[in-house]
Amino acid sequence: MRRNEARDRDRGHDHGTGWDQARSTAHAAGTAAAPSVLPLEACTGLTLAADVAARIPVPHYPSSAMDGWAVAGEGPWQLAGGPSGLLHPGQAVPVVTGGLMPGGASAVLRSEYGSVRGGTLELAPGVAAGEPPAGRHIRPAGEETRAGETVITAGTVLNPAHLAIAAVCGHDGLPVTRRPEVALLLTGHEVVTAGIPPPGKVRDTFGPSLPAIVSRLGGVPAPPVRLPDEFATLLEAVRGCGADVVVTTGGTGHSRADHVRAVLAELGARILVPSIRMRPGHPALLAALPDGRLLVGLPGNPLAAIMALLTLGAPLLAGFNALPLPALGSVSAGARLAPLQGRDRL
Repeated sequence: MRRNEARDRDRGHDHGTGWDQARSTAHAAGTAAAPSVLPLEACTGLTLAADVAARIPVPHYPSSAMDGWAVAGEGPWQLAGGPSGLLHPGQAVPVVTGGLMPGGASAVLRSEYGSVRGGTLELAPGVAAGEPPAGRHIRPAGEETRAGETVITAGTVLNPAHLAIAAVCGHDGLPVTRRPEVALLLTGHEVVTAGIPPPGKVRDTFGPSLPAIVSRLGGVPAPPVRLPDEFATLLEAVRGCGADVVVTTGGTGHSRADHVRAVLAELGARILVPSIRMRPGHPALLAALPDGRLLVGLPGNPLAAIMALLTLGAPLLAGFNALPLPALGSVSAGARLAPLQGRDRL
């Protein structure tokens, strides 16, 4: 939940980046990679990079919408050869739902409406004369989609239904935007990864949760790497972790125990968001490394870190996936919140 105190923002607390500006800056920093064509089965969850048009009409041949007989003209009808042949007036041939309609057929007589005796198809007792009227129970080619018609628009995040549509329209693969790879560097001497932590230690919450959250936001997370609070170790880890985006936890403050900013200075990084005028999560930052990677520095407090990840990481990964800045909704607060001068409350 966010409470915007724009009026108070004009008075003091002008250090750091505003919350809206931080989101916009992060989104602009995420540049999507060039599209690539992947097999349909590999496209779930990816962003479609170009409109997809039907290569064929759907259905691509005239078919029966019922089990029964394809008939030509009025009955009674003489049973003819297979469905691929040409029917002449007064002839019929059995068909099944989805089956190819033979040339010359004028309608489909439903199986429960007909009766065959000695090679002759007649209307069953009680069926009104004139059944079936011309065109009844025939699905013409292109009834659902014409060849060349756009069936999925660019920017769509593909789900299994889209893949089924693409397949029935004649596609084996789709042009998609690659999801960005995300390295996770978790710092902290005091972190315990299993069991109940003793006094002075805290249980690791980032290891189990961050990969899942990053995946939900559109990234491909690497296994988390746990690091001590040491400048040299963090420097080497950031240099060598690869990925498109580096996410660090902890160490974004300005004390002697915080090393993220010093590491960024050593690497010659360009700071895009030095901090954010929000609470919790004020010390979060966004930086561009000289090799083109982006680094999101999250505070060590889990709640502050998640708020910062949603503020910076969600827009950043949306940009990498060629998606718009994530929209904001609104809910009613369950309690009154004190205003924060010049900051946004999350």
